[in-house]
This record gives sequence, structure tokens and C-alpha cells, in this order.
Amino acid sequence: MNTPKLFFVTWLLTFASPSLLAADISVSDTIIVSATRTEIPLDDAIVPVKVITRADIELSLATDLAELLRFEAGIDIGRNGGPGQATSIFLRGTESNHTLVLIDGVRINPGTLGGAAVQHIAPEMIERIEIVKGARSALYGTDAIGGVINIITRQADSPYVEAGLGTGSFNSQTGHVSAGTRGDAGEFSASINWQDTGGYAPRVDSDIETGYDNLTLSLSAARKFGASEIGIRHWQTEGNVEYLDFFLSPLDQDFKNAATALQIDSRISEQGNSKFIVSHIVDEIQQQQSPDFVKSTRISLDWQYTHALENHTLTGGVYLVDENASSLSFGTGFDEDTDVRALFVQDQLKYGRHSAFVALRLTDHETFGNQTTWNAEYAFDLSDNWTLNTGLGRAFRAPDATDRFGFGGNPDLNPELADSAQFGLRYAAGNRHKFDIEFYANDIEDLIEFDFATFTLVNIDKAEIRGVQLGYEYAGDSFTLRTEVVEQRADNATTGTRLLRRTEQSATISYTQNIGAHRLGLAILASGDRKDFGDRTLAGYVIANLTGQIQLGDSWQLNARIENLFDKEYQTAADFRMQERSGFVELKYRWR
Repeated sequence: MNTPKLFFVTWLLTFASPSLLAADISVSDTIIVSATRTEIPLDDAIVPVKVITRADIELSLATDLAELLRFEAGIDIGRNGGPGQATSIFLRGTESNHTLVLIDGVRINPGTLGGAAVQHIAPEMIERIEIVKGARSALYGTDAIGGVINIITRQADSPYVEAGLGTGSFNSQTGHVSAGTRGDAGEFSASINWQDTGGYAPRVDSDIETGYDNLTLSLSAARKFGASEIGIRHWQTEGNVEYLDFFLSPLDQDFKNAATALQIDSRISEQGNSKFIVSHIVDEIQQQQSPDFVKSTRISLDWQYTHALENHTLTGGVYLVDENASSLSFGTGFDEDTDVRALFVQDQLKYGRHSAFVALRLTDHETFGNQTTWNAEYAFDLSDNWTLNTGLGRAFRAPDATDRFGFGGNPDLNPELADSAQFGLRYAAGNRHKFDIEFYANDIEDLIEFDFATFTLVNIDKAEIRGVQLGYEYAGDSFTLRTEVVEQRADNATTGTRLLRRTEQSATISYTQNIGAHRLGLAILASGDRKDFGDRTLAGYVIANLTGQIQLGDSWQLNARIENLFDKEYQTAADFRMQERSGFVELKYRWR
């Protein structure tokens, strides 16, 4: 099926399905934290929020976070080949470093390279993923121009043990063990995940294959003391990735990413709650064929107090950061320290059919001075099923150390400033039918782009992003169907040229079917063409993944995935191959 045909089928399903499938079930009770920094029901979020559940993750048999995200509407993935290769996220047309990635609320975007290393995040340690679309700098500070991806790690809700072994194409092997327990006094859980693959040839102009190995550890422990709970979490991933340099020479590098956090939750009163998080992150790459390296460390203190009134939920707090970024490349490098201080306050209001959210953040950045960011959002329930929502926001991103002092760096760069707006209409009949249409716009001043005339990074006057997303979801008794279409433009407003590696059209179809205790899944992505460096145009494509779970008794499960079912040749970054048709299987044991 070609790309235009799939766009048509998706639009047809979006409009036709509500009249073909009529039923109703109870309202969703999913609780999220990323949209407002507080726990709220998913249905109460004014801004668009998508949740990828543990069940979705297990059925996908994905090997990294990027594979989970690529079938989500409004997210474009740019990947330099196969497993472990450099991967970028473009959320709603914004830059690859405009999406803030959190692990249990802790920022893991490095201070050196901007975007988080999503290619190294193993799905086996993830309980769910919350994707908040739209500016969120008022809540989280720099980088959250396009949105926020919050990864919630697995924690035990009851005693369990889980283990799995997998194998597949490209001489790939995987293994994981997870266990945990929870009682009245606290919780403990641990997960370890191992992945090794011989890989495939990532460059279209070379037959050299590149391998990858990854060892991931996740630990979580919590203890209750009266009205307080003290918890500690640690996540780290490390390994080696082989790649080809500009001259097609085979190289390899070791990597390590880690985040450790101590969290104290305290009930101050019937209405008041305090949350205190102190965290430390490490993002490190060490080149094996030379002394070159990149390293980022960050110590953060994030405290907030939330007070619930009859119609308001007030939240305020402070955020302190001490960051170091260092690098050595081709004999030159940098070693930069940066301090950030911020105060924030917000209010969630609920009056009958009216809902509102306002947030304000004052940031004192050591390098770029004071920045004020804000969000103002409003929703009105037209009826029990229909809701109108709208929102405005101001966000910013401070140039990182590589932007200023790395290859092509420019120490005179200004921060990127973004003004965003969105308007939407949602329909929900319980949890059976869900329909939404969302219009969004984002004007980014001083967008940082690479100037090939001077081989340096520069601020351009303005970038304009305009888009619309249409989606429909039906949850039946034994199956779920979800279809989404995105039409957007992301342009340099000065020259009128398209920004690189974003598609203007995309469509997704996701279908899952329960067959007794077994499950079958089909995910289809159609992506339009995209521009890349050197005035290259990458052709559009349609790919499909087929997945399945066969239950072998009460404790054993056989999982399988066929990647790129139609064996489509395509690229998301110029001259880098994407995965051909391939297969993977996993045998899993679970005890509860």
C-alpha cells in the first residue's frame, strides 16, 4: 500500500468508525503526573497527553524507546541506521533538542548534545510512558518547547518475578530478569536487561555491519514513615556501539547513561503535600580509537508543595541545578559549569463545566540571564461527551555547551524562545469511543540552525510550525483500533524553506486483537517525504510491524515480532539504512 492510499484509509476509518461501532464502557481511571506535575486523571488533562502502557510495551517487543515512539502521531524519528545508532525525536515539528525526556520526573537530556539518548533506553524497565504535546517550560524549564516524554519505571504493586530470553535477526540476543514486592511498609523492585546484536550495515554506501551491546539496570525502593515515604531510584545503561565515520571507517565507542534520585513525599495536612527530589545524572561517551569523549553530569534539587482547595489545586516550588559539561574532540574541547535557579507557581481550577490551568516560572540561568515562561489553558465541557480546549504557552531553550563551544559552535548564540498555541475538540463516550482534533502552532524566535556557508551554528530570525492532528480510538470487548493523521508545516520563516527531517504528512493505524488469553497486534506507519542536509529529499514510506503473544499456561508466554512486514527500503536520515524485514522471538516466564 502506498502512502497516499494509507492516508485515505486512515481518514476513512477516523470518520466512519464511530457510526459502525457503537457501545460504551466505564470512564478511564488512568492517572498521569506529567501534564501538571501533580496526579490527575488522564481525562482531566487539558493539553494532549498520550500514555503508552505496560501492555502496549510488552506486545510491541520493541528493543529501545525510539521503536516505541515512532508509531505515535506527531513524532518523527531520525535514525542513523540500526540498534544503538544516533537517534533524534522531532515532536510536533520542533527540533530534536526541543523534547524534554524525564525518567521518573528527572531530566536526562545532557548538557552537551541536547537530545536524550533514547536509543539506549530499554523498554523492559518501563512501566508506562507519558507524552505531553506542547510547550511545558513553565513546569520543567529549558528544552520543553515541543513537549515532554516522561518514562515511569517499573515498580511492584504486588510480589512478582519475571524473566525472558529472546533471539532474532542480525544475530540478536536479549535477556531480562525483573522482580519486586510491595507491602504496607514499602516497596522494592529490580530489573536487569541485556541486549547484544551483530547489527546490519547502516550506510547505503558500505557493506560494513555495526554491532551493539547494552546492559541496563533499574532499582527502586521505598519505605513509609508515618505520613511520609522515602524512596530511592537508580537507572543506568552502559555498553558499546559500533558505527562508521564520515569516511566510512569502522569505529566504536562506549556509552553510559545513569540517573539516581532520592525522593521524599510528605503529607503536611489533609490538603497539603510536599515532594522533594534530589537527583544526579551522568551522560558519557568515550571514543575507543582516540582520547575523544563527551561527558555531562548534573545535580538537581526539585521541591514542590501542592495544596488542594475546594475548586483550586495550588502548586509552587523551587528548582536548583549544578551542571558540568566537558568534551574533547580532535584535540580541542571545553569544560563548562552552569548553575540554574528557578521558582514556579501554578493553579489548577475546576468550576462545573469549566477547567483551567495556569503556570508561571522564573528562571535565572547563569549564562543567559532571566527567562520568564508560562502556560495558560482552558477547557469547557460542551456536554458529557464533548469538550473544547485551548491553550497558550511561552517556552525557551538555553543553548548547550556543544552549541557554544563544540564543532561549529558559537559562543554568541541567543536562547531559543517559543510562543505556542493550540485548540482542540474531544469526544469520549466512556472509554469505548474517543475522537479528537487538535490544531497547533509554534513560533520559535532565534532558532539555532547550522549555517553551511560559515560552518557555524547561528540563530535564524524565526521558525513557524502549523499543524493539525486528527485521531479516533475504539476499545471493543476483544480488540482495540486506533487511527491518527497529522498534517503540518515546519518552515524557516525567513527563507520559506522546510526544516530538516520533519515530514508534512503522517498517518498511523494500530490494531490489537485478544484471542482468548493470546494477543495479536498490527501497527502501520505512513510517513511523507522529508528534507535532509545537502538539499536532499527522502522519499515517503509505509512500514508495518506484526506482533503476537501466545500464552503457554499460567506462567509462560511466547512473544514474536515481524519488523517491516512489507520489507520496505526507506531512510529517516540521508544515506542511512533502516531495518529490513526481520523477525524476533522471546520466551517469557512470569510469576505473581
